[in-house]
Amino acid sequence: MKRILLLALSFGVAAVAQQPRVENAKLQTRSAAGGLEREFRTLTTSQEQPAWLGYAVPVVSGRHNSCCWSPGGACGCRLEGGTISTAAPPAAAAVKLEGSTHLLVLFRVEQRKVGKIRTFAEDCPLDAGGLPFIWLTDVRPPESVALLSGFAAGDDGSREGGRLSESALGALALHADPAADRVLEQFTAADRPERLRERAVFALSQLPKDEGVPLLIQVAKNNHDAAVRKQAFFWLGQSKDPRALAFFEEILAAAK
Repeated sequence: MKRILLLALSFGVAAVAQQPRVENAKLQTRSAAGGLEREFRTLTTSQEQPAWLGYAVPVVSGRHNSCCWSPGGACGCRLEGGTISTAAPPAAAAVKLEGSTHLLVLFRVEQRKVGKIRTFAEDCPLDAGGLPFIWLTDVRPPESVALLSGFAAGDDGSREGGRLSESALGALALHADPAADRVLEQFTAADRPERLRERAVFALSQLPKDEGVPLLIQVAKNNHDAAVRKQAFFWLGQSKDPRALAFFEEILAAAK
């Protein structure tokens, strides 16, 4: 219910979401009003040289200040140069302490395929390292869920495929859209690869407790895979939620 209310309140804002605070970039803007999947694939398959694609969607409630912080307290992330750096771009400024209302979802594209998926707070200053940065407007949250679901399920067993799957699941857990909850729960089903199921359980643990805890309890009760159930029990224990404690008491009472 919280996600539905947040989505309703945020929809109008999402349609006109401001461009990210990005520097050192060859910025372009494209509309995804005709469909995110179609626009995304068109851009990806035509991009031989490195570039970043991105858009904003409403984020789940809570403090999500995903950014990079220097020892002196400045914030800002460099997208290039290996791992994300804590060095701030020149014009970096503070991220909202109360948290963001939108999530930036970024994809690094090279040789016509996605190599990285990153998420940041909406006002985290970014440095694109001089690369093209294509910003997509008019993105509908359910279409973002569908796009990321493909990456989450597309783990081909390679190291790169595993990283993309894990990053996509993490991004899905931050989406303020009911479709994201349903997808994450579906990824715990017995017909999914075990490592995808375990990653999905972790992603469920990152949801707001009112949503994540009931889903984890369902997994702990009903999933046919012992390793997946074990993961669900572990994250329920970490939640310290009264509903999780009541569930544990129920299990212990039934075992007597």
